[in-house]
Amino acid sequence: MRVLSWLYLALAYAFVFLPIAVLVAFSFQDGRLPVPPFKGFSLQWYDKVLGDSALMTALWHSALVAFVSSALALVMGFLAAHALARVRLPGSVLMRGVLIAPMTVSYLIIALGLLTTFNQAGVSLSLWTAGIGHVVINLPLCFAICYAAMGDQQKNAERAARDLGASEARVLWLISAPMLAPALGAAFFLSVTFSWDEFIITFLLTRFDVTLPVEIWSMLRSGLSPATNAVGSLVFLVSITAVLLMEILLFLRPR
Repeated sequence: MRVLSWLYLALAYAFVFLPIAVLVAFSFQDGRLPVPPFKGFSLQWYDKVLGDSALMTALWHSALVAFVSSALALVMGFLAAHALARVRLPGSVLMRGVLIAPMTVSYLIIALGLLTTFNQAGVSLSLWTAGIGHVVINLPLCFAICYAAMGDQQKNAERAARDLGASEARVLWLISAPMLAPALGAAFFLSVTFSWDEFIITFLLTRFDVTLPVEIWSMLRSGLSPATNAVGSLVFLVSITAVLLMEILLFLRPR
């Protein structure tokens, strides 16, 4: 049984990471197509990608939209979760359901609804409209994570702080947020990941200032190239770095 368990674990890891390994391996292909056989090691495609001004601009746009929209979604989700967890309001269950509802709706439907709203309001499409779309899809996630992490321990600490004369803002900043730091960090990094990879909403809600997924889609329209593999490898490297940083900051901090 132990051998079968290890074999199953190895197959599961291979199923998950084999496509990534192939992507990274053929980003070093010394040829024009990222397909077997492997023709030799070369860094020419990384040099091409890093020297492509349009691609680097799209990369900057993706980072800007991901971090700004995730920060806004985190703040709004945290405040909404704190309010609904601490204050008894009529219809609070319905409010929670409405906040989480966008998680069950297709991103295409959300994007089309936002596109129609912006057109009716006369708002020009840009990175700002894409950022609003990313806040819409990430706010329910941040709310759900923060709400699930709130318990009686935080509630008692907040009550003690108020009894000692702390204002509500100081309670949120000095008590609630630090005690929920792991949940807040997880919500933020998950939001950044989803925003970083989002294509449909960004494609429909931007015009000229495109993000990295849209730029990669434009590259793929001209055919396969090891350059797209190099871009994917760099994005994977950024994601792994973010995960490692989260591990270091949240799980290895002094207790």
